[in-house]
Amino acid sequence: MKCYDEQLRQLQAQCTRKKKLEASIDELRIQRKAYADRADELRKVLSKEQADVERLERRSLAAFFYQMVGKMDEKLTKEQQEAYAAQVKYDAAARELEGIERDLKQCEDERNSLWGCEARYDSLLQEKTLAVKAAGGPTAEKILQLEERNGYLDSQKRELQEALIAGNAALSCADQILSELNSAEGWGTWDLVGGGLLSDLAKHSHLDQAQASVETLQSQLRRFKTELADVTINADIQVSIDGFLRVADYFFDGIFADWAVLDQIRQSQQQVQLILNQIEIVLNHLHTLINQTDAELSRISREIEQLVAGISM
Repeated sequence: MKCYDEQLRQLQAQCTRKKKLEASIDELRIQRKAYADRADELRKVLSKEQADVERLERRSLAAFFYQMVGKMDEKLTKEQQEAYAAQVKYDAAARELEGIERDLKQCEDERNSLWGCEARYDSLLQEKTLAVKAAGGPTAEKILQLEERNGYLDSQKRELQEALIAGNAALSCADQILSELNSAEGWGTWDLVGGGLLSDLAKHSHLDQAQASVETLQSQLRRFKTELADVTINADIQVSIDGFLRVADYFFDGIFADWAVLDQIRQSQQQVQLILNQIEIVLNHLHTLINQTDAELSRISREIEQLVAGISM
């Protein structure tokens, strides 16, 4: 019967992978719609903010008014900051949408390469079942059922481990962002008591690093959510995961409101810490599922050992 085992193991792994890919494709299509809508919304905001800047930079009634009251530079700077923030958020959403399209195509291509694996698996399993019944009776058939369950759990464990890897990458990135924000807060506090240009430059350098990492974190969180598409989790955790897709908005809306105000840095710290906590909750759940899978795999292995002694395969 060993001639069947390796083929069945491979086909079962393909079936599990295809099921995971189909769940990932469904999730990516949802993400694509969300990011397409968000990019379109941000494109309109960016267009408006750029128009505001252009309106103030050229001769206009608004420009004349602000010039007359002596606030032209202040107003223009505010409009430029808002336009810059809108550009950053739009660019981040557009790049993420491109990443989703790439991931979706990759998943669809791999899924398409696995078409028919379920039928091939069922056919081969039926063939082996008949052979097992003829050779060993009910005990051998029970072993076959346990081996089938063992193969499924082994494939499922690999998918859980892939989700765990994605989650740990996001956790590490979020931790790095929090470290940069903590440093920015420290330099910002020093700036308030007379730190001067050096402290101001250091603060903004750390904020630049945090901003650059936020886009990376957004991509990692999106991939983490995609990896979790086929994992059964409870409703409370699902709510937290849904928030992963807007982390860049939360960060950018806060940090660009006023780069000089410590309160904005602290709000961003709180938001990143919240994301960290959410990731850790999901990772703990994944560890629990992996431990449960390992326990069942061990139980099945012991049961097979007890049964196989009386069966010649």
